[in-house]
Amino acid sequence: MGKRKNLRSRNVTINGRRTSLRLEEEFWDGLSDISEREGLSVHELCTQIDRHRHGSSRTSAVRAFIVTYFRTVAGYSGAGSSHKAWMGMLGKMTVGGR
Repeated sequence: MGKRKNLRSRNVTINGRRTSLRLEEEFWDGLSDISEREGLSVHELCTQIDRHRHGSSRTSAVRAFIVTYFRTVAGYSGAGSSHKAWMGMLGKMTVGGR
């Protein structure tokens, strides 16, 4: 049998409404790291992601955003590069897209 995923449910507030997301601990860590790096709360970041999702579940959109964010940041050369490009990246995500 395969190894079970270690999913954790946590409450977040998105657009002023409390909801829960179920993610692997590594994704929660990534979301926290991104929030800190961008000067946003996890709730604010999840709200931004939610505003740009197109037909996918919130959980799928958050996972896709985290992976895309780190792939985008890894493409920047040199320390101290601007990471605000993620705002433009949100509009380009095609998770469950239209």
